[in-house]
Amino acid sequence: MVTLAFILLFSIVVAAAPQGIETPMAAVRETVTKILRILDDPALKDPGRHGQRRRQLEEIAASRFDYAEMSKRVLGSYWKPLTEAQRKEFVEVYKSFLSDKYAGRIEDYAGRKQDVGYLTERTEGPYAEVRTELRSEKTTIPMDYRLSFKDDRWSAYDIIIDGVSLVGNYRSQFQKIIRDSSYDQLVTKLRERTAIDEPKLKR
Repeated sequence: MVTLAFILLFSIVVAAAPQGIETPMAAVRETVTKILRILDDPALKDPGRHGQRRRQLEEIAASRFDYAEMSKRVLGSYWKPLTEAQRKEFVEVYKSFLSDKYAGRIEDYAGRKQDVGYLTERTEGPYAEVRTELRSEKTTIPMDYRLSFKDDRWSAYDIIIDGVSLVGNYRSQFQKIIRDSSYDQLVTKLRERTAIDEPKLKR
């Protein structure tokens, strides 16, 4: 049931109104609905339309995450020495890596009975945390979203899945690769999608 957790990986909306009409909680709820609508669409379940469904899921991800902020946080101190060209390159590579890694996980969820519980939201200035639960017949997985308000919209910069930080998990792996080899080797591994483990969830 671990793969159920990843249904909400791409579930952060960014189109918040400047006047704050749309709360972070409402934004999360709206995009979860969009994700589920794609997965439950009978027309998109046809094997011949697998590519179309995958592209739709990836488009949601691409428009909902602050990949630049995630990249900065996941590299930590190794971000600062990079040139502007290297930073742009890493953002694109990391974006492709995440989309490829998790779109398949989300698709595995299609057709399974589930319920999403929207628990609490906490806002401090331009930052917010939304707590939710992904519930199935056999398990409940907590999902906490960390967002920031930029350019009149809420964007995700980290997700805590069953106590495991997405950014923290990859930061430890990426920095180890850089220390043991080099930054260029990390980029190569990301392009090849090799030697990178998924976040380990608590049992």
